[in-house]
Amino acid sequence: MGKKEKAAVKVVLDTNILISSLLFKGELSQVVDLWKKGKIIPIFSRDTFDEFKTVLEYPKFSLTKHEMKVIIEEEVLPFFEVIEVADKIKRICRDADDDKFIGCAVSASANFIVTGDKDLLNIGRYKSVKILSASEFLRMTAGN
Repeated sequence: MGKKEKAAVKVVLDTNILISSLLFKGELSQVVDLWKKGKIIPIFSRDTFDEFKTVLEYPKFSLTKHEMKVIIEEEVLPFFEVIEVADKIKRICRDADDDKFIGCAVSASANFIVTGDKDLLNIGRYKSVKILSASEFLRMTAGN
């Protein structure tokens, strides 16, 4: 028997982490490598995907329709698992708009939410989902 492959961990990436990892070269671009190599399984719900698409269209990113389509169809959708949220999570996070990430993670039985959002980071854990900063997550996955 050879070395056992570690099972890929399910991860919900908040929108800012996802956008930064896709659009900017730097430490966070390692997150893209993790999903492309099958080390992590990033998760979307309809709500988190809709927010991602909306943010991609922000004028500050200066992306053309074609560039957005390529990012979504080639960089994201082939690697992401899309789930139905079973139970809407309400009033867990101070910012109610962030509850969708917790709901997505719980419904997908995700291991982690990776975020830079202080409101989410302050929760630390919800049920079996650990909430980590990007740097904590990258340290944890280093060498995998």
